[in-house]
Amino acid sequence: MLLLLWLLYTIFGMVSRSIFPLVTPILADLELSYAQMGLILGSWQLTYIFAALVAGTILDRWGARKSIFAGAIVIGLSASLRYFSVGFVSMLLAVALFGLGGPMISIGGPKTISLWFRGRSRGTAMGIYTTGNWIGGLTALALTNSLVMPLVGNNWRLAFVAYGVTAFIVALQWLLLARGDTPDERPEGSRILDVFGQLIKIGNVRILLIMGLLSFAISHGFSSWLPKILEDGGLSASHAGWAAAISIATGIPSILILPTMVAPRFRGRTIAVFALLTTVNLVLVMNISGIALYVGLGTLGFISAPFMAMLLLILMDSPGVEIRHMGAAGGMFFCVAEIGGFTGPFIMGILVDATGSFMAGAMFLAGLCMALAGLTYFLNFKSN
Repeated sequence: MLLLLWLLYTIFGMVSRSIFPLVTPILADLELSYAQMGLILGSWQLTYIFAALVAGTILDRWGARKSIFAGAIVIGLSASLRYFSVGFVSMLLAVALFGLGGPMISIGGPKTISLWFRGRSRGTAMGIYTTGNWIGGLTALALTNSLVMPLVGNNWRLAFVAYGVTAFIVALQWLLLARGDTPDERPEGSRILDVFGQLIKIGNVRILLIMGLLSFAISHGFSSWLPKILEDGGLSASHAGWAAAISIATGIPSILILPTMVAPRFRGRTIAVFALLTTVNLVLVMNISGIALYVGLGTLGFISAPFMAMLLLILMDSPGVEIRHMGAAGGMFFCVAEIGGFTGPFIMGILVDATGSFMAGAMFLAGLCMALAGLTYFLNFKSN
C-alpha cells in the first residue's frame, strides 16, 4: 500500500511540476505575460482550495481506493488536455483541472497512512510517502528539457501528453493492486459542518492552517519560477532544469530522515530553525552563481523539504484530532495551504512585471519564512 501511494504521489509531483521547465516556450507560443503565466502556474492550487474540503469528506465516507483512483485519472486528464491549449484561457483551464484530482492523492495518502501505521512507523511511512512528490518533481525538472522534449520532437504539447499517459498507467495499477478499505474507513454519521466545527476549535489546527498557507506560498512561489529564474541568470533551458532539480534531490534525504528522527516535542523547533535558514538561502540564491549557486540550491532543498511532512505529523498527533476525521482535517489543511500555493506564484509574477526582477519576490517569500518560524511558538506538542 505504501509503495502504491508513493507511486501516486510521484505522479502528483511530476505532473504538477512538469510545466515549470516549459515556461519559456509556453510564454512564447501562447504570447502570455508574466502575470498571466503566474496565474496559470497557481491555477490548480486555486481549484484545489475548493476541492480539498469535498475531497476530505469523500475520502472519509467512500474510502481511499475509489477516491484516489478517480483523483489520479483527473490528474492524467489535466496533463493530457494541455495539448489542446491555444491561449491563456484554455491553458488556465487545463492546468486548473489538476486541482480537482490532486486533493484525492495528497489528502488520501496521509489518511491512508494514519490508518495503516502507528507510532514511530507512521513518521517513517509519511517520510517515504512524501519523497514521491519530490522525486516526481525532480524527474520533471531534470528530464523534461533534456530527455522528454527531444523524444517528442521538442513539442511541449506532446511532453504533457507523455506525462498524462504515465498518470493513467499508475492509476490503473492502484485500482488493480490496492487493498480494500479498512474498517476504520467506514462512513460515520457526523455532519460535515459539525466535524469542521469541532476541528477548527482546536488551537493546533488553527495555527497549522496558517503555517500550511505560509509554507505552500514559499515552496510553490519559488519552485514554480526557479527554472525561469535560472534561465534569466544565463543558464540554458536544459541546464536550468538540472540545476533546479538539485534542490529537490537534496530534499529527499531530509524528508526521509527528519520525520522519523525528530521527536514529536522537537518538531516545532526544527521547523522554526529551518524556516529561518530558508530566509537566508532564498536571498543568497538570487545573488550568487557558479558552484556557490549549486550549493545554495542544495542547502535550500534540504532545509525546506520537510515542512509539509512535519506539519501533517503535528496535525495527526494533535490532541482532539481523531483518526476517523483525518480526511476532513487533511482537507481543511490543504484547502487553506493551497491558498498560499496559488498566491505565491501569482504574486511572484506580478512583482516581476512591476520590477523587472525576481528579487522583490524572493524578499517577499523570505518575510513569509520569518512568520512561519514565529508561529511555531504557539503550537501544543502534547501527544494525542
